[in-house]
Amino acid sequence: MIKTNAMRIIENAGVTYLAYEYAPPPQLDAVSIAKVLNKPVEQTYKTLVTQAPTQQHGFEYFVFVIPANAELSVKKAAYASGVKNLEMLPLKKLLPLTGYVHGGCSPVGMKKNFPVYIDETAVLFDTICLSGGKVGLTLELNAEDLAKAIGAEFADLTL
Repeated sequence: MIKTNAMRIIENAGVTYLAYEYAPPPQLDAVSIAKVLNKPVEQTYKTLVTQAPTQQHGFEYFVFVIPANAELSVKKAAYASGVKNLEMLPLKKLLPLTGYVHGGCSPVGMKKNFPVYIDETAVLFDTICLSGGKVGLTLELNAEDLAKAIGAEFADLTL
């Protein structure tokens, strides 16, 4: 298995994790990946990147990690990140901004360090699963260890 930047960063932070490689399902979403890995869907998380318009910089970017079967509450996400409003990042901007493609976007190891917020439900589990930084790779690790490693905060983020 070739190590991704996400794996290296997590290892350098001293975080223990399990890595799962798999053949990507036709429907490339976190719910389908949970099924492929035989993991509970509520314990499998997806990474969403948003943008908030600002007068000074054009846009400010925020990353949210939420359960695979949940929907991001833009209102709660904006409140957590301290901005008036947020919108989903257009898909065409994902790779240039983060270095990741759809289906392989991890909150760890993006091109720049953006503020990361993890849904508070993640602390209910010993471990959560999320993208390892490429399509076909999932990492399983403790959410609190992840938050410490990347400077993320926990918040109520879903509808």
